[in-house]
Amino acid sequence: MGNPRAFDLSWLRAQRAAAAQPPLRPRVPLWSGASLIGSVEPDFLHQIDLQPLPDGRKQLLKEERDGLPGWHLLGDVTAGLNRVAAALHAADLAGAWRGEQLAVNDQQGVRLGTVERAAVRPLGIATQAVHLVGQTVDGRFWVQQRALDKPNDPGLWDTLMGGMVSAEDTLATALVRETWEEAGLHLDQLQSMVRGGHVDIRRPCDDGRGAGYVVEHIDWYHCTVPDGQVPVNQDGEVERFVLMDAGEMLDRMHANEFTSEAALIQAALLDLRSGSSSAQ
Repeated sequence: MGNPRAFDLSWLRAQRAAAAQPPLRPRVPLWSGASLIGSVEPDFLHQIDLQPLPDGRKQLLKEERDGLPGWHLLGDVTAGLNRVAAALHAADLAGAWRGEQLAVNDQQGVRLGTVERAAVRPLGIATQAVHLVGQTVDGRFWVQQRALDKPNDPGLWDTLMGGMVSAEDTLATALVRETWEEAGLHLDQLQSMVRGGHVDIRRPCDDGRGAGYVVEHIDWYHCTVPDGQVPVNQDGEVERFVLMDAGEMLDRMHANEFTSEAALIQAALLDLRSGSSSAQ
């Protein structure tokens, strides 16, 4: 499949810039032991009320390391972060409560614990997501319109599937689970499944009353959806699925009708298929 027209390079530069924004305001580290696990605005955690640990120590301590101020989470990472998440929720400083645990890793990618998804952006905790781009045999793209009541990007267009890698998942199991939940498709129904690449997102967000910061690594895959296979949402998070040819999809991307993550992923694939390098 060829790219039907050139990318609007000013649009592409804007998409890249939107995915690599610094925080709106300075942030300080959030540590657990010697490990960096996130970041927060300096006084953000003063707004929540945490009961002391059983031994009387505070759960969170403000301290300096090598002259750098930050916050230190004491005790078990999972228990501590989920207590913080509950306190953020009670103070209306968390994102939408999901009842879903996400992995919390150190800078080397070693898992230290888990935390409620609603707290990751206020706490600047890095997350992992997976997307799937699906094309028909004749080259059209299956895309979803996100449900109108989604907490993030309601009503915007997205890839065939996009979802978070939960604490219970590996990347492979998240690809299987999310493809079924969002599109009602099993991987063995799909053809030519390949990993396409990755997109990294760093940008401010509204969670925490504007104190949130997204740090996300997205792995994306591409597949062919055979004739006769039609995506059907299973979890209520998709308004509808439609087929778009590359030209219509590119027009809607240029009009900012796609999520920024989906736009970058689809742009990368269109670019690869055209043999150019504008989206690299």
